[in-house]
Amino acid sequence: MRGPSLLTRLLLSVIVGGLTAAAVTACTPPPPPVKHSQRPVQTDEPPAQPAARHAAAGEPARFAGMADAHNGVRRQVGAGDLQWSDHLAGTAQGWADRLGGENCAMRHSKTAGLGENPHADRGTRQTPADVVASWAREQRFFNPATNTCAPGEVCGHYTQVVWRNTRMVGCGITTCGNKEVWVCDYSPPGNYNRQRPF
Repeated sequence: MRGPSLLTRLLLSVIVGGLTAAAVTACTPPPPPVKHSQRPVQTDEPPAQPAARHAAAGEPARFAGMADAHNGVRRQVGAGDLQWSDHLAGTAQGWADRLGGENCAMRHSKTAGLGENPHADRGTRQTPADVVASWAREQRFFNPATNTCAPGEVCGHYTQVVWRNTRMVGCGITTCGNKEVWVCDYSPPGNYNRQRPF
């Protein structure tokens, strides 16, 4: 009796070999997962810097930092922070525009129910920090023990900045040639007679 032909033997060899390879593959455990390094990729780029301090909610770019400047002064005496008010900013801008129509004259609007601080400067572009610093310099004329200003001096702009019950601020600006006039309005207002600012 003759054995299987050469062709039959080749076919059986291929089939058995394939089944053996499949069985080996099925019994082989999968390779372990690749572990990625937790270290950051090294580059020549400098590390990202923290974002710069931005304007308080609602502050237009020209007034960015106005609330922060006020709050820095207020924190020195334990007064709570102010928030920016678009409504007060509109009122302040309206008065600034009127002063601009009067060649940037400096006077208070005396708007009922609001506190107000004006500021004027000639020849330089002021920042919110510059404006608030000009009012804060009046601190040297204010005597907290007696709740009074030094004779012949002004300190009401400072006391409005730090008035403990004030919660909101909004500001406007106008220019006349090289003169800038700033107006900030406050609510609730400060500078009530016989009341202490803080």
